[in-house]
Amino acid sequence: MGGEAPERRRRLGREMSFGGGCGVPEEALNLVLGYVDDPRDREAASLVSLRWHHIDALTRKHVTVPFCYAAPPARLLARFPRLESLAVKGKPRAAMYGLIPDDWGAYARPWVTELAAPLECLKALHLRRMVVTDEDLAALVRARGHMLQELKLDKCSDFSTDALRLVARSCRSLRTLFLEECAIADNGTEWLHDLAVNNHALVTLNFHMTELTVAPADLELLAKNCKSLISLKISDCDLSDLIGFFRVSASLQEFAGGAFIEQGDLTKYGNIKFPSRLCSLGLTYMGTNEMPLIFPFSGILKKLDLQYTFLTTEDHCQLIAKCPNLLVLAVRNVIGDRGLGVVADTCKKLQRLRVERGDDDPGLQEEQGGISQVGLTAVAVGCRELEYIAAYVSDITNGALESIGTFCKNLCDFRLVLLDREERITELPLDNGVRALLRGCTKLRRFALYLRPGGLSDVGLGYIGQFSGTIQYMLLGNVGETDDGLIRFALGCVNLRKLELRSCCFSERALALAILQMPSLRYIWVQGYKASQTGRDLMLMARPFWNIEFTPPSPENANRLAEDGNPCVDSQAQILAYYSLAGKRR
Repeated sequence: MGGEAPERRRRLGREMSFGGGCGVPEEALNLVLGYVDDPRDREAASLVSLRWHHIDALTRKHVTVPFCYAAPPARLLARFPRLESLAVKGKPRAAMYGLIPDDWGAYARPWVTELAAPLECLKALHLRRMVVTDEDLAALVRARGHMLQELKLDKCSDFSTDALRLVARSCRSLRTLFLEECAIADNGTEWLHDLAVNNHALVTLNFHMTELTVAPADLELLAKNCKSLISLKISDCDLSDLIGFFRVSASLQEFAGGAFIEQGDLTKYGNIKFPSRLCSLGLTYMGTNEMPLIFPFSGILKKLDLQYTFLTTEDHCQLIAKCPNLLVLAVRNVIGDRGLGVVADTCKKLQRLRVERGDDDPGLQEEQGGISQVGLTAVAVGCRELEYIAAYVSDITNGALESIGTFCKNLCDFRLVLLDREERITELPLDNGVRALLRGCTKLRRFALYLRPGGLSDVGLGYIGQFSGTIQYMLLGNVGETDDGLIRFALGCVNLRKLELRSCCFSERALALAILQMPSLRYIWVQGYKASQTGRDLMLMARPFWNIEFTPPSPENANRLAEDGNPCVDSQAQILAYYSLAGKRR
């Protein structure tokens, strides 16, 4: 009995200090948690006591399910019955690069049919890389159409414009409709006309990078009826047909898509006048002759996407020199080191920089094209507000990575791919540069490094683990030399939640043992390693609630290439392992 009293006092003190008892009114706890948005803070608060857990359940407004097979919809409903916003991610990210079979799974149906009606407060749904059918959207509209304000289908497939027409007719409070990069069966443009007629609240419409047909008259009607329309991103449509739309889009601040179908025809495009508030722009097939259309308002641009243009290195230099207020810039690597030098000199406020891969044929690249350590160093020194860098580079040095670590203190997301275009790289391995970058950029949450064989030694891989304290997502390719390097890496990754590995030299046994050393890991995808035909050594990481999916290599496809020239999807073994409360996937 003597030991019970101290324990009771400690428990009582703990409850009172954290609001677990009656010392803090429930109304006050509701108000406090209402200001806590970070899911990690919410998770920590819910563990304080049963009372806090219950209040968190009733006050949680948004949940992101990072993998659709990690938990069943019914469990989410029981835990958070008053959600207003839900995001669910489906296929592994590798699906965007053709590395996952089309029939892999990630069906939206159970999430829609089991949650749409019971979640009575649901106003926003975001599905990413999932299979969404017309029937799924019809079920969503029946249950939530009267109050749905946001529908985002990001890189989804298997639905048609018939379902979009139903959404347009029924969801009259819709403020955001996002369909970018979706594979949609085009059965006509009636959906867009119905959207223009029935919706007066739309703020954002995005069907960029789809193959949907555009009716310019419907866009003009949409702009007339939706005075709140701020952002529009569309599929290919000749910009000369959008003159009327631009004239009535007084509130428009962001536009992307359209196309200069007949380049060089200044008489056709000379009458285009963009809205006065436009500060975000991405035009398709723009060439040197069309570029001056942007000059009159280039000084107020905050976001510029040049990935789908025909601009030369010199064009990039001329245009970007007129854009001193850019916060976001997306280009292809034809911008060259010279273009990045102009970015560094001009865009002092830049926060996000994306340099995508261009044409791999050196004969089609300008002499100045291609990104190296020269351009990256210039950007690091000149653009010190950068929070995001993603770049395909032809050459790189430790010094360039050290510069990023020294000057880019706000960097949260860094992604680098070293192309195999050049036979010789100036300096490998990149161990010291990676260490300097990670030590200097203490705010990093996402980190991707895809190199070439020899790009990072076991020592460098160990540095990534040692200095990755804040990183939660990581993609690594062609890194390390032996299994020892992987184990050294894993011992340091205490906060890593999601890991993707490609083209690595590690054994199945080392992969399994490494996973056991990462206490926060919830998801790992691996392709290209020393695989067996049975995956037997992967069972070393078996544990409760840990699903292991092994796809063996296909010997008959080992030397066969897909239509795009890359190895067939099933020619290399794949591992997908993840925590799940839903049991094994069917």
